[in-house]
Amino acid sequence: MSRADDILVANLKDILENGYSDAELDVRPRWADGTPAHTIKKFGIVNRYDLREEFPVVTVRRTYIKSAVDELLWIWQKKSNNIRDLHSHIWDSWADENGSIGKAYGYQLGVKHKYAEGEFDQVDRVLYDLRHNPQSRRILTNIYNHHDLHEMNLYPCAYSMTFNVSGNVLNGILNQRSQDMLTANNWNVVQYSVLLHMMAQVSGLVAGELVHVIADAHIYDRHIPIVEEIIKNERHPAPTFVMNRDVEDFYAFTPDDFRLENYVCCDKKYDIPVAI
Repeated sequence: MSRADDILVANLKDILENGYSDAELDVRPRWADGTPAHTIKKFGIVNRYDLREEFPVVTVRRTYIKSAVDELLWIWQKKSNNIRDLHSHIWDSWADENGSIGKAYGYQLGVKHKYAEGEFDQVDRVLYDLRHNPQSRRILTNIYNHHDLHEMNLYPCAYSMTFNVSGNVLNGILNQRSQDMLTANNWNVVQYSVLLHMMAQVSGLVAGELVHVIADAHIYDRHIPIVEEIIKNERHPAPTFVMNRDVEDFYAFTPDDFRLENYVCCDKKYDIPVAI
């Protein structure tokens, strides 16, 4: 069975059984009807996924890999902060009348900085170091820029990615300050697993481990019945991840360069409200 299923289900059970509830507190998030969106949470969850063993997509519900990759490329490749460059509507609630989400996510990755070797944005700096300084312990990105927080329509949730090379293996740590476990957990795991594969391929490396660190892992109150159902869903073996091996340029990847073969999963479409 998919190890990603085992990890997600264990996380969800732990939160429901042992988590801290903020039901009595005054909270910021709201549902569409204005009702406070309360959560049950666990602090400091750390999950490890070895991409050499299997691709970590869950089967207890479907994760749409092309949509996940499209958002990943919107941030990391296009370095965009405008939803008009995105093919889904997942960011619509945080965009202004011009489609901008402010100085967030892709905007931060695209800002250029001066280094001894030249001027790079954060993505190009990672690509440069993976090719020229793979032994470096300084290969990372960070989009939680305090100077610009007041101009972001949503503070970054997945805010830092650290890359580390051991021999010919590229490993990564995704740091996340906050995660809606039902809506976004496996979505983010799939995205950053794909990113690790992309970075490895264009750098002549092999994708290894993705370590996912979540500071505040929570389940929203209105999500609990859905979570309880998903926990009971049948689990299946992990599918085979297929990536176009002819792509040598990070900026040449498209969502069509990725697919999952033999992906058997629960195809029920859940109506999942999103807290804003």
